[in-house]
Amino acid sequence: MKSAVETLNPTRVRLTVEVPFEELKPSLDAAYKKINQQVTVAGFRKGKIPARVIDQRFGRGAVLEEAVNDALPKFYTEAVNKGELNPLGQPDVDITELKDGELLTFTAEVDIRPALEIPDYSGIEVTVDATEVTDEDVEKSVEQLRERFATTSPVERAAAEGDIVTVDLEAKVDGEVLEDGVAQDVDYTIGSGQLLDGIDDAVKGLEAGGSATFTSQLKGGSAEGKDAEIKVDVKAVKARELPELDDEFAQMASEFDTLEELKADSRKRLERMKKFDQATQAQEKVLEELLKLVEVPMPEKLLEDEIRTRKHNLEHHQLGQIGMTLEKYLEMQGKTAEEFDAELKEQAEKGIKTQFVLDEIVNKEKVSVGQDELTEHLMRRAQSSGMAPDQFAQAVVEQGQVPMLVGEVARGKALATVVEAATVKDTNGEVVDLDEGDDDEAAEAAEAAAETTEA
Repeated sequence: MKSAVETLNPTRVRLTVEVPFEELKPSLDAAYKKINQQVTVAGFRKGKIPARVIDQRFGRGAVLEEAVNDALPKFYTEAVNKGELNPLGQPDVDITELKDGELLTFTAEVDIRPALEIPDYSGIEVTVDATEVTDEDVEKSVEQLRERFATTSPVERAAAEGDIVTVDLEAKVDGEVLEDGVAQDVDYTIGSGQLLDGIDDAVKGLEAGGSATFTSQLKGGSAEGKDAEIKVDVKAVKARELPELDDEFAQMASEFDTLEELKADSRKRLERMKKFDQATQAQEKVLEELLKLVEVPMPEKLLEDEIRTRKHNLEHHQLGQIGMTLEKYLEMQGKTAEEFDAELKEQAEKGIKTQFVLDEIVNKEKVSVGQDELTEHLMRRAQSSGMAPDQFAQAVVEQGQVPMLVGEVARGKALATVVEAATVKDTNGEVVDLDEGDDDEAAEAAEAAAETTEA
């Protein structure tokens, strides 16, 4: 077999492959054997029909077609390996010559990974948020915990902000009660904004047994988007009572004996969260700067496929699961179809560019992935998917996705290498040492930053 590579552009090549006919013999034999098992000819046992009889009865062309279809993947792979190419996707194959007993010639056009030049990235500088935890942050955290332990009790007074009211609702459009416009015994916290626009003003000042009407645009149901006349009947008013912030509360809400110990733990937890957020922010910003340094030719077909995949996943999986159409989603986002398509293209280009650049750094820096690192990553992925680790691992193996997970870990490590070489300062002008954080958290942040924009 002879092959030649013609570069069509930085991301696409054409392979021209010539195969002497004797190299097709194994595929020809396989073709005769396959046809033998599929057809019946009088006077011959099944599987024992001579080749000349098959040629006479079914045509030599049918045999050649079967043989070529069998042989093409093998010769294409050999040509790719000989040319030291990294193909992306399936090739467009064209048989240019087939001379029985002499020669098979075909061409294969395919997208390839572009050759990239990774410049010195040690000069990258980024600024991230500082990680100070204020007393106000701690008080807010403790207050949120306090809210979780709030109790309610019925009151005989008018409803006010923060109270919980139990209400019956009835919605009319054009004077007709909607079939899906009636709800009973709905608990609503006044001021939460989680029900209907206008309901807060309607129920404030009402006691149990009181009623009011108001107009509101419906957010869902058969008359979604239409203005409706809403009747609300208040059946009960309950006040929320917060526990006292003292040692007794700390003992009830945590494993600590005193409120001061609880606050100290809250401060430590907030510091860990801010350090993780800071690491993620640093990696995202460093990645942005890295991508600016590298010129990446974009394979058009790969980009088209990536855009199509992202749009399909959004429309049929993410939105489909909640019963929302793409048109409704765009309306809620306040975007036109053209703006959405432009954003999708930009995201897809960034994802492909990120993967190419980080993969090149993986090769350049000889990044390897250990079994422990892969296992930890698998555990995190299983947790985020809501699956048991064993179940997730089995699915990964069955679907042949182990190389994909290895690639994710390697790219995360490559990004961590770039971040380590960069200068990261906080908003106070202090140099941030990301190595001071938890190694597992740092690895998770790096992988997350690399994954968010990958193809």
